[in-house]
Amino acid sequence: MNTFKPLVFSGVQPTGNLHLGNYLGAIRKFVALQESHDCIYCVVDLHSITAQLVHEDLKGQTRSITAAFLAAGIDPTKHIVFNQARVMQHAELAWIFNCVARIGWMNRMTQFKDKAGKDRENASLGLLAYPSLMAADILVYRATHVPVGDDQKQHLELTRDIAAKFNNDFSKRIGELGVGVEMTVGEETVNGFFPLTEPLIEGPATRVMSLRDGAKKMSKSDPSDLSRINLTDDADTIAKKIRKAKTDPAPLPSEMEGLKERPEAENLVGIYAALSERSREDVIAEYGGQQFSVFKPALADLAVDKLAPIAAEMRRISADTAYVDAVLRDGGERAGALAETTMKTVREIIGLLDD
Repeated sequence: MNTFKPLVFSGVQPTGNLHLGNYLGAIRKFVALQESHDCIYCVVDLHSITAQLVHEDLKGQTRSITAAFLAAGIDPTKHIVFNQARVMQHAELAWIFNCVARIGWMNRMTQFKDKAGKDRENASLGLLAYPSLMAADILVYRATHVPVGDDQKQHLELTRDIAAKFNNDFSKRIGELGVGVEMTVGEETVNGFFPLTEPLIEGPATRVMSLRDGAKKMSKSDPSDLSRINLTDDADTIAKKIRKAKTDPAPLPSEMEGLKERPEAENLVGIYAALSERSREDVIAEYGGQQFSVFKPALADLAVDKLAPIAAEMRRISADTAYVDAVLRDGGERAGALAETTMKTVREIIGLLDD
């Protein structure tokens, strides 16, 4: 073997309803990537228990995310869609990576600091160590690329650090077994079993903010349902939420510069641009100088046109629990076979007895 086979991996946590930000920032990209790459898409249910152990309906949430994948256009026959807990090798490799990663690396993770807050002593060990599980999710398939947003770039860097340390520590054994790829780590050439996974950044990042506060990201956890457009919202609800979206009294500016210091206006322009697959400059060129009483109905019509069919399909698929479970079962079997191939070699590299 002299190179790694190109493969895309990504996952979504089953916590709360998916919303417009999840669709534009992740799921729409997942759909596009399957035209050019082999893809594995995972509902990462083990990750969902790191910050909150007890969930009222984790199974239902897992099925809901799966239905969103399918409704958006992901093909589970050409690619793999499954839930993480079905494939035990994720947890097995995560333990090995816990022994590869350094505590200092974990302590530097910004998301851990944000989620643990000031009372870090009461945070779960899972919350501290979950970047190791994320690295295992990716590397148990030796995925070469991951679509990432700004909030996950640091975790992907950690994944690369873990892969590099494993490759360096076991370079001799990997070479003896003939299971590696020659790669450069620092100034050394080593035999690498794991790829140094690259981020996939497709075009300008789509950062969708709350419809009630342009300074905050659109969130599943916001107490106000008017702050977000859920992927399950029907056409009337989508239109209502856009009509009620917070704005200021001034018309849209005629130049991009005019969006500065106007976060709600900038957010709505960004949503229109993303849904229409145009640039913000194009949107401003068309609607600059017009009142929100003109722009909001146009945005509502566009959002309904793009999102209502997905919402209807998601509701239809969600109602067929047997079909969703069959997709996850089939995907889990296929993913498990790939993961076990990796783990058999990892056990051999480390020296673990394995029948």
